[in-house]
Parts: sequence; structure tokens; C-alpha cells
Amino acid sequence: MNTLEAKIYTQDGKAAGAFELPENVFGLSWNADLVHQVMTSMLTSKRNPVAHTQTRGDVRGGGKKPWQQKGTGRARHGSIRSPLWPGGGVSHGPRNDKNFDRKINQKMKAKALFTLLSKKMRDGEVLFVESITLKEAKTKQAKSLIAALAGVKGYEMLATKKNNTAFIAMSAKSASVDRSFGNMSNISVNEVRNLNVLDLMKYKFVVIENPKSSVSSLESRLPARTAASAPKVFVKKEVAKKAPKAAVKTSKK
Repeated sequence: MNTLEAKIYTQDGKAAGAFELPENVFGLSWNADLVHQVMTSMLTSKRNPVAHTQTRGDVRGGGKKPWQQKGTGRARHGSIRSPLWPGGGVSHGPRNDKNFDRKINQKMKAKALFTLLSKKMRDGEVLFVESITLKEAKTKQAKSLIAALAGVKGYEMLATKKNNTAFIAMSAKSASVDRSFGNMSNISVNEVRNLNVLDLMKYKFVVIENPKSSVSSLESRLPARTAASAPKVFVKKEVAKKAPKAAVKTSKK
């Protein structure tokens, strides 16, 4: 498997060495159709419909036939709660119990995520930080951290971009880091295992903390190929032909 090399920086913005990245995570070619399919499926699955209309079965009343079927000269009707009547039910209206979930395979989700990471890597929007630790949970320290990382060449917009600036992917949960960035609406902090396509589409930069552990966590999203998941090969069995029965001679009396 081929590898890519990326630089690692400290949280002060100083170079701290290099790190080899797997090509199956950060070296994939762009696939817009796959990314769009996964993104739209995630958005529709998040829908929580509120609008709700009543059908003719939900509206109170209408149990009696308004008038007889024939002989009145008027159109035939069976209920005053028909969608044709004022105060009746609504046909084909929005319902809050509608299910918008779409199923996306695990391999498709992982590949779409890695496709976006690869594109951001090529565009210079992925920054690897050796470790992120804050002594106190204060917004001032969070701003100082972002200002230091903005000193890295190519990442100056970390300090100037006001909306959807960066997603900080932590290798493990840190309460002090979460609380420090809590008041900064343009930056989101979460564990790398929760990184998804919507986060990468929303934020311009991705800051990955502790690259060795984080990249291993990303690689683990690819399902292992087991004997059960491998394609089955069917071998046609040859059936031995039975020998023809010998003719039985009968003696004539």
C-alpha cells in the first residue's frame, strides 16, 4: 500500500516532524456522485417533520351520510368530512409520522468520508497537530491556540475566517478543550471517530490531533474482509453416471 507524507506541528505552530498517511484514506480520487449520495442521505435521515394534517379518518364527525344516494338531484356524498367539503380532511397532506430515513452502506459512508479527506488534503486544508492540551477551560486560551496554528504557512485563514472555519478532530474526548471552544461558533470540536461527511462539507479546515491514533481510528471504519463476506465460488459437482442395468433374460417355458 502506498503512503503519503504529511507534516506534524505542535499546538504552538512549530514543526514537529513528519508522518506517513495511508493512501486508501488520504489519496483517493474525487467522486462527486458518491459524496452527494451520502450527504443527501444523511440530511434526509436527520429530518424531523413538524407539519401534520388530518385525513378524513382523523377529523371528528361525518359518520352519517348527508343525504340519500339517489332522488335528490344533488351529487352523491358519503361524508361531510370528505376532502371535498369545508372542514373535511386533507388528502395527500404532510404528516409528522413520515419516515425519511435512507440506508447507506458502511463502505459507502467510509469511502465518501475518505474521498473528502483526500480532496481537502490536496487543497491544503488538513492540519495535523501533535497534541492539543489546555490547562484551563477558557475561550482566551482557545483563541491563542487558533492564532498560533494560523502562523503555519497556508493556514492563515484560521484566524481571519469568521464562519465555518475549522473542525478539530480529537483522538480522545477532552473536557477542557470542549469548553474552551464552546463560545466560538465558527469552530467545532469532536472526537475523530464521530467525523462525518457533513462536518467536512461544512467546515473549511480540518485539524487532526494525535495523527497516529486518529488515522488508525479512521482506517478502522473500513470493514474487514472476512470469509463470510468474501464472494462464494460455486463449483459444479460432476455426478457419476450410473452403469446401465444388464438386461435380464427370461427363459420361455
